[in-house]
Amino acid sequence: MFNFVIYDVFLIPEDGLPPFLVKFAFAMSTNIPILLVFELIHYFQSEQKAIADSEKAKRKVLLFQHETLRSQINPHFLFNSLNVLSSLIYINQENANKFTKALSKTYRYVLSLTQQPIVSVAEELDALDSYIFMMRMRFENSFTFTVNKISSSEQHKIIPLTLQLLIENVFKHNIATEESALNIIINVDNDYITVENNIQPSGSADNGGIGLNYIANQYKIYAKEVAVEHTEQMFIVKIPYIQS
Repeated sequence: MFNFVIYDVFLIPEDGLPPFLVKFAFAMSTNIPILLVFELIHYFQSEQKAIADSEKAKRKVLLFQHETLRSQINPHFLFNSLNVLSSLIYINQENANKFTKALSKTYRYVLSLTQQPIVSVAEELDALDSYIFMMRMRFENSFTFTVNKISSSEQHKIIPLTLQLLIENVFKHNIATEESALNIIINVDNDYITVENNIQPSGSADNGGIGLNYIANQYKIYAKEVAVEHTEQMFIVKIPYIQS
């Protein structure tokens, strides 16, 4: 373009002008700083976007922790727990003591999550034991609970309280009686944690708290998809690992 303008538009003769390589070197020496400036601008814009995305993800995780805490320390959960505890004090003081410790452990775990955006499967299952114990005191022989796990998968990472919230939804949306027991199974394998239960709709489930869609959105922050299978007899949720 430079040559065209000089020689064909302005009709300046080539005699006495520097050779092509000199002109090319001159052009490159002027273009490189300009390109470098544009590259630096692009780099800093990309860096700022990455920082903004990271902060946005952190805010979403903090929101998840806040909403989870609020979900667990809600009047219904506390009211039901205190009702069970009140009954156990008169019926079985030993179980009342165990129930109090389980309730304390559950709340302690929830409160400890402010510094833990992800936890190991082993930690989650350990905390889940206390919650299941409280559910056994409340529902007695109205449900079965089974965990099948591969030991090598217990150090994989997931979002905290995922399992407890899913099981809470199972009790929330299904009927559990001794005649029609609710069967809950957790399978821990190398790719997923699978939570499944037989379907016995209650028809009057409380829609408050954190739903499955909210849990799925938390995993999307880490570019992970929660898979859901819903048949006439079974409801199955597959939770991916954040870190393996």
